[in-house]
Amino acid sequence: MKISVIIPTYKPKAYLWECLDSLVAQTFAKKDFEVLLVLNGCLEPYRSEIGAYLEKNKYKINIYFFETEISGVSNARNIALDNAKGEYVTFIDDDDKISPSYLEDLYTKASPNNIVASNVKAFYNNSNKTENDYIASAYKKLINKNSPLSVFKGRKFMSSSCCKIISRRIIQDVRFDTNLKIGEDSVFMAKISKKVKSIVLSDSSAIYYRRLRAGSASRVKQPILKKCNIVCKLLKKYTKMLTPSYNIPFIATRIVAALLKLARN
Repeated sequence: MKISVIIPTYKPKAYLWECLDSLVAQTFAKKDFEVLLVLNGCLEPYRSEIGAYLEKNKYKINIYFFETEISGVSNARNIALDNAKGEYVTFIDDDDKISPSYLEDLYTKASPNNIVASNVKAFYNNSNKTENDYIASAYKKLINKNSPLSVFKGRKFMSSSCCKIISRRIIQDVRFDTNLKIGEDSVFMAKISKKVKSIVLSDSSAIYYRRLRAGSASRVKQPILKKCNIVCKLLKKYTKMLTPSYNIPFIATRIVAALLKLARN
Protein backbone atom coordinates (compact mmCIF):
# COMPACT_ATOMS: atom_id res chain seq x y z
CA MET A 1 0.00 0.00 0.00
CA LYS A 2 1.45 3.37 -1.03
CA ILE A 3 -0.71 5.93 0.81
CA SER A 4 -2.91 5.85 3.90
CA VAL A 5 -5.46 8.68 4.00
CA ILE A 6 -6.57 9.44 7.56
CA ILE A 7 -9.90 11.18 8.23
CA PRO A 8 -11.19 11.74 11.78
CA THR A 9 -14.89 12.65 11.96
CA TYR A 10 -17.19 13.86 14.73
CA LYS A 11 -20.93 14.31 14.23
CA PRO A 12 -20.39 14.60 10.46
CA LYS A 13 -22.73 16.49 8.19
CA ALA A 14 -23.07 16.43 4.39
CA TYR A 15 -19.55 17.82 4.00
CA LEU A 16 -18.15 14.38 4.90
CA TRP A 17 -19.67 12.96 1.71
CA GLU A 18 -18.00 15.77 -0.27
CA CYS A 19 -14.70 14.84 1.34
CA LEU A 20 -15.08 11.13 0.55
CA ASP A 21 -16.36 11.85 -2.97
CA SER A 22 -13.17 13.81 -3.64
CA LEU A 23 -11.23 10.65 -2.76
CA VAL A 24 -13.39 8.50 -5.02
CA ALA A 25 -12.51 10.94 -7.84
CA GLN A 26 -8.72 10.58 -7.40
CA THR A 27 -6.56 9.89 -10.46
CA PHE A 28 -4.22 7.85 -8.24
CA ALA A 29 -4.76 4.10 -8.64
CA LYS A 30 -7.42 2.94 -6.18
CA LYS A 31 -5.42 -0.16 -5.30
CA ASP A 32 -2.54 2.02 -4.11
CA PHE A 33 -4.29 3.95 -1.37
CA GLU A 34 -6.52 3.24 1.59
CA VAL A 35 -8.83 5.53 3.54
CA LEU A 36 -9.02 5.16 7.32
CA LEU A 37 -12.18 6.87 8.56
CA VAL A 38 -12.51 7.19 12.33
CA LEU A 39 -15.84 8.19 13.87
CA ASN A 40 -15.26 9.50 17.38
CA GLY A 41 -17.55 10.53 20.23
CA CYS A 42 -21.25 10.39 19.42
CA LEU A 43 -21.79 7.25 17.28
CA GLU A 44 -25.45 7.26 16.20
CA PRO A 45 -27.04 8.12 13.83
CA TYR A 46 -23.68 8.83 12.19
CA ARG A 47 -22.51 5.21 12.26
CA SER A 48 -25.55 4.14 10.21
CA GLU A 49 -25.20 7.02 7.75
CA ILE A 50 -21.53 6.23 7.18
CA GLY A 51 -22.35 2.54 6.79
CA ALA A 52 -24.86 3.37 4.05
CA TYR A 53 -22.25 5.44 2.19
CA LEU A 54 -19.64 2.70 2.47
CA GLU A 55 -22.07 0.09 1.15
CA LYS A 56 -22.91 2.31 -1.82
CA ASN A 57 -19.23 2.95 -2.66
CA LYS A 58 -17.57 -0.30 -1.56
CA TYR A 59 -16.23 -1.10 -5.02
CA LYS A 60 -15.00 2.43 -5.75
CA ILE A 61 -12.52 2.96 -2.94
CA ASN A 62 -10.76 1.09 -0.12
CA ILE A 63 -12.30 2.52 3.07
CA TYR A 64 -11.68 1.07 6.52
CA PHE A 65 -14.11 2.31 9.14
CA PHE A 66 -13.24 2.60 12.83
CA GLU A 67 -15.27 3.96 15.70
CA THR A 68 -14.59 5.03 19.26
CA GLU A 69 -16.78 6.52 21.96
CA ILE A 70 -13.82 8.64 23.06
CA SER A 71 -14.17 12.02 21.40
CA GLY A 72 -11.21 13.99 20.12
CA VAL A 73 -9.36 14.37 16.84
CA SER A 74 -6.03 13.28 18.37
CA ASN A 75 -7.28 9.92 19.61
CA ALA A 76 -9.06 9.33 16.29
CA ARG A 77 -5.91 10.06 14.28
CA ASN A 78 -3.86 7.84 16.58
CA ILE A 79 -6.24 4.92 16.01
CA ALA A 80 -5.80 5.36 12.27
CA LEU A 81 -2.01 5.66 12.53
CA ASP A 82 -1.88 2.41 14.50
CA ASN A 83 -3.76 0.66 11.68
CA ALA A 84 -2.24 2.39 8.64
CA LYS A 85 -0.45 0.19 6.10
CA GLY A 86 0.72 2.81 3.61
CA GLU A 87 4.32 3.86 3.03
CA TYR A 88 3.07 7.43 3.34
CA VAL A 89 0.33 9.12 5.33
CA THR A 90 -1.83 12.12 4.53
CA PHE A 91 -4.39 13.68 6.86
CA ILE A 92 -7.66 15.26 5.73
CA ASP A 93 -10.24 16.91 7.98
CA ASP A 94 -13.76 15.65 7.41
CA ASP A 95 -15.10 19.03 6.24
CA ASP A 96 -12.34 19.58 3.68
CA LYS A 97 -11.73 18.08 0.25
CA ILE A 98 -8.95 17.62 -2.30
CA SER A 99 -8.38 18.10 -6.02
CA PRO A 100 -8.56 15.02 -8.33
CA SER A 101 -4.78 14.72 -8.79
CA TYR A 102 -3.92 15.49 -5.15
CA LEU A 103 -2.64 12.05 -4.13
CA GLU A 104 -0.90 11.41 -7.44
CA ASP A 105 0.87 14.78 -7.39
CA LEU A 106 2.03 14.40 -3.79
CA TYR A 107 3.23 10.83 -4.22
CA THR A 108 5.21 11.75 -7.35
CA LYS A 109 7.48 14.01 -5.28
CA ALA A 110 7.47 11.97 -2.07
CA SER A 111 10.60 10.50 -0.51
CA PRO A 112 11.25 8.84 2.88
CA ASN A 113 13.02 11.81 4.47
CA ASN A 114 11.02 14.71 3.02
CA ILE A 115 7.54 16.16 3.49
CA VAL A 116 5.65 17.21 0.36
CA ALA A 117 3.34 20.17 1.00
CA SER A 118 0.39 20.97 -1.26
CA ASN A 119 -1.24 24.09 -2.57
CA VAL A 120 -4.13 25.27 -0.36
CA LYS A 121 -7.33 27.17 -1.05
CA ALA A 122 -9.89 28.18 1.56
CA PHE A 123 -13.62 28.37 0.92
CA TYR A 124 -16.70 29.22 2.93
CA ASN A 125 -19.57 26.83 3.47
CA ASN A 126 -22.13 26.81 0.64
CA SER A 127 -19.83 28.81 -1.62
CA ASN A 128 -17.65 27.84 -4.58
CA LYS A 129 -15.55 30.96 -4.18
CA THR A 130 -12.03 30.27 -2.91
CA GLU A 131 -9.46 32.50 -1.28
CA ASN A 132 -5.90 32.22 -0.08
CA ASP A 133 -5.01 31.55 3.55
CA TYR A 134 -1.61 31.85 5.26
CA ILE A 135 -0.40 28.48 3.93
CA ALA A 136 -1.51 29.37 0.40
CA SER A 137 0.35 32.69 0.65
CA ALA A 138 3.52 30.87 1.72
CA TYR A 139 3.08 28.38 -1.13
CA LYS A 140 2.76 31.16 -3.73
CA LYS A 141 5.79 32.94 -2.34
CA LEU A 142 8.05 29.88 -2.35
CA ILE A 143 6.84 27.72 -5.26
CA ASN A 144 9.22 29.34 -7.75
CA LYS A 145 12.30 28.68 -5.63
CA ASN A 146 12.60 25.22 -7.25
CA SER A 147 14.55 23.84 -4.32
CA PRO A 148 13.71 21.95 -1.12
CA LEU A 149 13.09 24.08 1.97
CA SER A 150 14.61 23.59 5.39
CA VAL A 151 12.19 23.00 8.26
CA PHE A 152 12.86 26.58 9.40
CA LYS A 153 12.24 28.20 6.00
CA GLY A 154 9.19 26.03 5.42
CA ARG A 155 7.87 26.46 8.97
CA LYS A 156 4.43 27.70 7.86
CA PHE A 157 3.84 24.29 6.29
CA MET A 158 4.62 22.66 9.66
CA SER A 159 1.73 24.17 11.59
CA SER A 160 -0.85 21.67 10.33
CA SER A 161 -0.70 17.92 9.73
CA CYS A 162 -3.04 18.33 6.75
CA CYS A 163 -2.13 19.65 3.27
CA LYS A 164 0.85 17.31 2.86
CA ILE A 165 2.15 13.77 2.58
CA ILE A 166 4.45 12.34 5.25
CA SER A 167 6.54 9.18 5.21
CA ARG A 168 5.79 6.69 7.97
CA ARG A 169 9.57 6.48 8.38
CA ILE A 170 9.40 10.08 9.62
CA ILE A 171 6.37 9.51 11.86
CA GLN A 172 7.53 6.18 13.32
CA ASP A 173 5.93 5.86 16.78
CA VAL A 174 5.11 9.58 17.27
CA ARG A 175 1.42 10.13 18.00
CA PHE A 176 -0.89 13.10 18.60
CA ASP A 177 -1.12 14.34 22.19
CA THR A 178 -4.60 13.47 23.45
CA ASN A 179 -4.24 15.99 26.29
CA LEU A 180 -4.29 18.88 23.82
CA LYS A 181 -7.57 20.12 22.34
CA ILE A 182 -5.98 23.04 20.47
CA GLY A 183 -2.50 23.10 18.96
CA GLU A 184 -2.22 19.30 18.72
CA ASP A 185 -1.33 19.59 15.02
CA SER A 186 1.59 21.95 15.60
CA VAL A 187 2.98 19.86 18.45
CA PHE A 188 2.78 16.67 16.38
CA MET A 189 4.58 18.33 13.46
CA ALA A 190 7.21 19.75 15.81
CA LYS A 191 7.83 16.28 17.27
CA ILE A 192 8.43 14.71 13.85
CA SER A 193 10.43 17.70 12.57
CA LYS A 194 13.75 16.22 13.75
CA LYS A 195 13.31 13.42 11.19
CA VAL A 196 12.47 15.79 8.31
CA LYS A 197 15.39 16.48 5.97
CA SER A 198 13.50 19.06 3.91
CA ILE A 199 10.10 20.26 2.69
CA VAL A 200 9.23 19.97 -1.00
CA LEU A 201 6.32 21.83 -2.60
CA SER A 202 3.94 19.91 -4.85
CA ASP A 203 2.74 21.01 -8.27
CA SER A 204 0.03 23.67 -8.03
CA SER A 205 -2.60 21.18 -9.24
CA ALA A 206 -2.43 19.37 -5.89
CA ILE A 207 -4.96 21.48 -3.99
CA TYR A 208 -6.22 21.01 -0.46
CA TYR A 209 -9.56 22.82 -0.12
CA ARG A 210 -9.99 24.01 3.46
CA ARG A 211 -13.55 24.77 4.54
CA LEU A 212 -14.00 27.84 6.74
CA ARG A 213 -16.72 27.37 9.36
CA ALA A 214 -17.62 29.85 12.10
CA GLY A 215 -18.18 27.08 14.64
CA SER A 216 -14.93 25.19 14.13
CA ALA A 217 -12.64 24.84 17.17
CA SER A 218 -9.86 26.95 15.64
CA ARG A 219 -12.23 29.89 15.05
CA VAL A 220 -14.09 29.98 18.38
CA LYS A 221 -13.05 32.80 20.72
CA GLN A 222 -11.62 31.37 23.95
CA PRO A 223 -11.99 32.93 27.44
CA ILE A 224 -8.70 34.42 28.61
CA LEU A 225 -8.14 31.90 31.45
CA LYS A 226 -8.77 28.97 29.13
CA LYS A 227 -6.48 30.53 26.54
CA CYS A 228 -3.71 30.94 29.15
CA ASN A 229 -4.07 27.28 30.11
CA ILE A 230 -3.80 26.21 26.46
CA VAL A 231 -0.71 28.36 25.88
CA CYS A 232 0.98 27.06 29.04
CA LYS A 233 0.46 23.47 27.90
CA LEU A 234 1.93 24.27 24.47
CA LEU A 235 4.93 26.06 25.95
CA LYS A 236 5.73 23.05 28.15
CA LYS A 237 5.66 20.78 25.10
CA TYR A 238 7.86 23.04 22.98
CA THR A 239 10.46 23.92 25.62
CA LYS A 240 11.17 20.21 26.07
CA MET A 241 12.20 20.17 22.40
CA LEU A 242 14.91 22.80 22.83
CA THR A 243 17.61 20.17 22.42
CA PRO A 244 20.30 19.60 19.75
CA SER A 245 18.27 16.80 18.12
CA TYR A 246 15.73 19.38 16.97
CA ASN A 247 16.05 22.45 14.74
CA ILE A 248 16.16 24.96 17.60
CA PRO A 249 15.35 28.09 15.50
CA PHE A 250 12.24 26.27 14.22
CA ILE A 251 11.14 25.22 17.73
CA ALA A 252 11.70 28.83 18.84
CA THR A 253 9.17 29.96 16.22
CA ARG A 254 6.64 27.51 17.71
CA ILE A 255 7.18 29.07 21.14
CA VAL A 256 6.68 32.58 19.73
CA ALA A 257 3.52 31.43 17.90
CA ALA A 258 2.13 29.99 21.15
CA LEU A 259 2.78 33.26 22.99
CA LEU A 260 1.08 35.22 20.21
CA LYS A 261 -2.09 33.22 20.82
CA LEU A 262 -2.55 35.27 23.99
CA ALA A 263 -2.64 38.50 21.98
CA ARG A 264 -5.23 37.27 19.49
CA ASN A 265 -9.00 37.58 19.88
